[in-house]
Amino acid sequence: MKSQIGYHILATVIVLIWGVTFVNSKQLLMAGMQAHEIFTLRFLIAYICIWTISPRRLWADSWRDELRMILLGLTGGSVYFVTENIAVAIDYVTNVAFIVCAAPLLTTIIALIFIHDVKATRRLIIGSVLATFGVGLVVFNGHFVLQLNPLGDALAISAALCWAIYSILLRDVTHYSATFVTRKVFFYGVVTVLPIYFFRPWTFPLEDLAKPIVAGNLIFLSIIASFGCFALWSLTSKKLGALKASNYIYLNPISTSIASALVLDEPMTCMAAMGCACILLGVYCANSKKKKQ
Repeated sequence: MKSQIGYHILATVIVLIWGVTFVNSKQLLMAGMQAHEIFTLRFLIAYICIWTISPRRLWADSWRDELRMILLGLTGGSVYFVTENIAVAIDYVTNVAFIVCAAPLLTTIIALIFIHDVKATRRLIIGSVLATFGVGLVVFNGHFVLQLNPLGDALAISAALCWAIYSILLRDVTHYSATFVTRKVFFYGVVTVLPIYFFRPWTFPLEDLAKPIVAGNLIFLSIIASFGCFALWSLTSKKLGALKASNYIYLNPISTSIASALVLDEPMTCMAAMGCACILLGVYCANSKKKKQ
């Protein structure tokens, strides 16, 4: 356990950074970019960056592994981010944030069904329930009004399911380096998003990319949240395992709530602070092991 403390800290930092990206994406959507345009630039820039540190190896060891890379690009890339960003654009952000944070629970359920060596422990169940309760307190921020938007909620559920599948699929490519897997995810993410342009062509003015608010948010999303965090997440998932790493997604709303308060002037209430404490306690409980007597 002590040898993994660094990876637990790393997982915490990565997820807290990803929590901020809700605000970055919202600002780009408000600036006029479409969801697939944001994703394309985000992953394209990240792909270019990762070539500077990744070996020039092009293909996986087998066509089966290459197919897994394509699925990773879909579930952790194009389908996940496009569905999430469209949901944020048409649905209530609280609904989307709460539903997307169901990804760890979905990961656990899928793992229990399809992976024989995964067992549901009491600590995992209690920690997951406590973290989910905390997510609800943070997301609704003291305003317990859930207004349904069937399409937006369905897209958010799709995003959560995609991330759950992505987390499970990472188990099958642990024999590759984290940078190689991440580069393949970026590549296939960009490739699989291209068909959308046949139905929704690029509309965002290229000259507006130079605007500070647009350029700044894109740089953060592509270089920090994608290039840096995705490579480190692949490494973290390899070291901690899919379930332990996935549970850190519950931390998302904490940084989302803080960033929203600072950037979007959304209030941070005592209820949200209590939720943050529940999330932290739940994640610790789900990821800790029972001491041997």
